[in-house]
Amino acid sequence: MTEDASIDVHVRLPTLSDKSAWTELWAQYNAFYGREGDTALSSDVIENTWKRILDPRSSVAGLVAMTDGRMLGFAHVVFHDNLIQLQQTCYMQDLFTSPTARGRGVARALIDGISVMCRSQDVGDIYWHTQADNVTARRLYDQLGRDTEFVVYRMKVG
Repeated sequence: MTEDASIDVHVRLPTLSDKSAWTELWAQYNAFYGREGDTALSSDVIENTWKRILDPRSSVAGLVAMTDGRMLGFAHVVFHDNLIQLQQTCYMQDLFTSPTARGRGVARALIDGISVMCRSQDVGDIYWHTQADNVTARRLYDQLGRDTEFVVYRMKVG
C-alpha cells in the first residue's frame, strides 16, 4: 500500500480491556519471528509481558494503535539508564502492525507516540533493531532514524 492509503490512527496507552486484541496481535508478531507451535512463548511469559506493559512502575511500557475501535498495532518499549548520556534511553523492543493495515501510517504513528512519551519523560533517545532483510520496515526506519551498523549478538546464560 502507499502512503495515500493512510488512515486515521489514534495511539494510546493500552488498557485492561485491550488484552484480547493485544493477545491476537502478539501471537501474530511472535509467529512472524518463528515463535509458534513448539517454539511459542509460554502462557506465563505472555501473561507476564501483558502485566508489565500495564504496570506504571515497570520499566516496560506500551502503546496501541486504534482505528474505529479496532487495534491495528502495538509498540513495546523498555526505558533504561545509559552510560554515555545523562538521560535515560528507550529501547523499542517490539513494533507490530496488522498485515491488513501495513503501509497506512500505523507504525509511524506508534513511533511518533513513543517519541512523545520519551519527550514527556526527558528520555534522550530511542533505539531499535530489525532483521536486515525486513525491507518494508526498513523503508520507514531509514526515514526516522539512522542505521548504526551494529550487529546484535545474544548469549544464553542459564
